[in-house]
Amino acid sequence: MRLEGIHHITAITGDAPRNLDFYTRVLALRLAAKTVNQDDQSVYHLFYADERGQPGSELTFFEYPGAAAGRPGAGMVHRIVWRVGSPEAIDFWAARIADDGLPTERNQGRLLFADPEGLRHELVVTARDDEPLQAEHPDIPQAFALQGFEGVRAYSAEPDHSAPVLGQILGATRQDDATYEVRGEQRGSFIAYDPPPADGERPRQGAGSVHHVAWGTTQAEHPKWHEHLTQAGVPNSGIIDRHYFHSIYFHEPSGVLFEIADDGPGFTVDVPLEELGTKVILPPQLERHRAEIEAKLTPLPDPRAARVE
Repeated sequence: MRLEGIHHITAITGDAPRNLDFYTRVLALRLAAKTVNQDDQSVYHLFYADERGQPGSELTFFEYPGAAAGRPGAGMVHRIVWRVGSPEAIDFWAARIADDGLPTERNQGRLLFADPEGLRHELVVTARDDEPLQAEHPDIPQAFALQGFEGVRAYSAEPDHSAPVLGQILGATRQDDATYEVRGEQRGSFIAYDPPPADGERPRQGAGSVHHVAWGTTQAEHPKWHEHLTQAGVPNSGIIDRHYFHSIYFHEPSGVLFEIADDGPGFTVDVPLEELGTKVILPPQLERHRAEIEAKLTPLPDPRAARVE
C-alpha cells in the first residue's frame, strides 16, 4: 500500500466571509464544498480546491466565528507549500498578493506570505510531473494557477521520533534529516520538520492555524490502512464515514494530527460538478436538521455567482 501524498489540509478561521474572499478571489481556488463540521454541526467546513474538488488540492477550514489567533508550535503544521509551474508564476503571485495589501517575501525562488489571519503559505516551482490540480478563474492565466500541494512544514523538537511512523508504517521516503516524502502511483508530497519557536510561548489552535493533515488512499485500501495502523500499535480513531470520504485519525509521534482519507465518493455524490460550492451540502444523517443547521451558519455568497454579476 502506498499513500497518494496529501489528500487535504484542514485549518481554522474566525471569519468565514473574509476567508472565502481571500481563497476564492485572491488565490483563485474553487469553493468546492460548503458543509459543516460533522462533529460540531454549528461550525462551517469549507473546502477550497481545484476545478473538480480533487484530493491533493483541498484546503479546508472550520469556522469558529471570532476565534482568537492561533499560534503554531511543536506538534503543529506552520506552513502550507503549494506548487506552481514556473518562475513567471512566482512573479505573478508576488504582484497579485502585494496588490491585495499583504506582505510577501522572496527566498531562493520561493514566495512566502500569510493569509489575512496569519496562516503561512509558500509557493514553489515544482519539479514533479504529477497532474496539475488547477481551478479556473477569469483573472488567472492557467499557466500561473496554483497546482495543488507540494507539502507542509511542521514544528517538532524531536523529529527523529516521527521517523518510525513515517518511514516504516506510512511508507514515506526520508529526503534529509527532517523531510519525508509520501508518494503513491499518481501523486506525492512531503512533510518537513523545523525546530519550534524558541520564545517559550505555548502553541495554541486558533484562527490561522492548521488543525490536521490528511494523506490520501483509495476506497479499496482504506480499510487495510486501519488494519495496518492497528496491528502496528498506532492508536487511532477507527474508520469514520464522512459520506464524501472515509477517515482515520491519529497523532504521529511529534504531535501532528494525521488523517488517512480515501478518494470517494466525493462531493458530486450530492451535487453535479457545475454546482459545487453553490449551496450547503449535508450528509444524510444531518439532512433532517438542515433548517436548524443553516440558521446557525454565517451567510456566505456563491463566489462564482457574484463573479458573473
